[in-house]
Order: sequence, then C-alpha cells, then structure tokens
Amino acid sequence: MKSEFVRILTKFGFTGSKADQCAGIFTLNSLEGVYSHGVNRFPRFIEYLRKGYIIPDAEPSTVSSAIALEQWNGNLGPGPLNAILATERAMEIAYQNGIGLVAMGNTNHWMRGGTYGWMAARKGFVFIGWTNTEANMPAWGAKDFRLGNNPLVFAVPYQGEAVVLDFAMSQFSYGKMEIYQLGSKQLPYAGGYNTKGELTTDAGEILLTRRALPIGYWKGSGLSFLLDILASILSGGLSTHEISQREAEYAVSQVFIAICIDKLKNSGSVERTIHEIIRNLKESDPADSGTEIRFPGENIIKIREENTKMGIPVNKEVWQKILTL
Repeated sequence: MKSEFVRILTKFGFTGSKADQCAGIFTLNSLEGVYSHGVNRFPRFIEYLRKGYIIPDAEPSTVSSAIALEQWNGNLGPGPLNAILATERAMEIAYQNGIGLVAMGNTNHWMRGGTYGWMAARKGFVFIGWTNTEANMPAWGAKDFRLGNNPLVFAVPYQGEAVVLDFAMSQFSYGKMEIYQLGSKQLPYAGGYNTKGELTTDAGEILLTRRALPIGYWKGSGLSFLLDILASILSGGLSTHEISQREAEYAVSQVFIAICIDKLKNSGSVERTIHEIIRNLKESDPADSGTEIRFPGENIIKIREENTKMGIPVNKEVWQKILTL
C-alpha cells in the first residue's frame, strides 16, 4: 500500500522524503483501522493536488513567535506534513517551557487528527489539537449548515502507547458515514437529518443534506463554534464561514498544543495515576453481557496488531480507483 502511494505522490510532484512521509501517514491510518482518513481518502487527496488546492513542495513558514506560542503559515502545503511539523515544533517548545502551542493557518486537511496525538504521546507529551473545517453541520436549532464538525484530539502517554480521544463535533464524521454508505449499512445511531428534516440512520441521506447531528446536541454545536473561533484567532487564519466561501475545503486553521510531562512535579507518578483510572473504568458493570469497556484508543492497538498480522482490509472499488490514479 505504501509503495503504491509513494509511486502516485511522486508523479504529482512530491520529493522522495515527502512522498515517503505522506504515504506513511495514509498507510498508518489504514493499518490502524481509520480507513476513512487513510486509503479511502487518498483519491480525494490526489484530486486536490490536481486542482492546485494542495501545493506538494510548499514549506510552512513562521509568522510570529512569543516564547511558548507560535503562529505559522502552512502555505497550502500537504496537511499531514504540515501537521507533523507543527506537532514536532510544539513538542520542542514544550520541552523548553513545559507547554508549547503552534497555531497554523492556510494549511490543509490533516487526515486523522489522532495520528499526531499518538505521535506526541509516544514521545512522552500530552497532546491537544483541533482543526476547523468547511461548514458541514447546522447550529443547534438551525436547518442550514454554518458550523464545521471541527475534529478535536486529546492524547496522553500510557505504557509505551497512548490514551487517545479523536472525535469530530458531529455524531459521525463524514469519513465514517462514507464508509457506511460504501458498505450499504445503516448507522448504529441517528447521525443527522434526511430531506424531510427527520433524524435518520441512513448515511447516504445525511451526506446528501449535509445536516449532520452535533454530538451532545447543543453542547456539540457550542463546542464547534468555540473551536472555530480559537483556531481562527490563534492562527490568524480563516474561519469556517470564510473557508466555506471557497470552491473546496482548503486553507483551514489548526492548533497543536504539547505539554511536557517531565516538567511536572508529579511526573514520576503519572503512569500509576493513569493506570488506576483505567483500572477503575474497567471494573464498570457492563450494561449488556459480552460488552467490553474500553478506554479511548484501546481498540486502535488491537486493530493495528490484527491488520499487521492479517493485512489491511480495503474496499475493492476504492483500491481499483487508486491503481488508476
């Protein structure tokens, strides 16, 4: 999979190292079961390269620096590569100051936000990050969509791996809904509204209306709104309503925060504290027999191990499309 991605990216202007790094992210996301932002998303990434929304050889640049806070311009470079740079820079700042924040405007879709959470946590850093998007979700009580589903990521190091929460402000991300549509399956819970204004589990109808249901109803709507404000003002980049005036979703704004655990006075007991919190969670009484109580990110580890052993399951139509790119 990775070699096929590298082959295609090289033809679209990526240098060897950038092609390898970018292909690695798409492959890793697929390996860890996030197909919606891995192999399934790759054709759209190539489409954006064709149309010039993503500039393969663009390098991000520093706009301003204030000790633990930096603003960057992504210069419309590949979103995953810009996000790796921003995460690494946030960790460098945090190592020096305890906490580091890098806000980047004028960048592109980062694919799976959790990628950067896992990356930072495995190096001993707490990670908090989010991105705004084009408008694809209605405000609570509204019929038209003015909010983005603005994915948010929290990650904490744990036993060489991580506890990672990676979620969009919509009940289901658009990538997840596309997977259900590809498989002709109904969503397990209502994920948005159909053309009649009724809640539905039909992913295809929600993709058509673009009326995704906010998580927690009004709470998810409000959280999306504030994440957009913060991403825009901290980066000096575009807001959701400004991005939505473009012909496609690009030039988004993102925030990357790293916290160095080694700088904490209680750093020596952090692992034990997390372990005890997880132990207590695991002792929950399941509502249904056979249900496993998992912490966020736990299933990713199992999927990664299974796909490493058995291979990555891929939709045949998607893979055939990739082979023709």
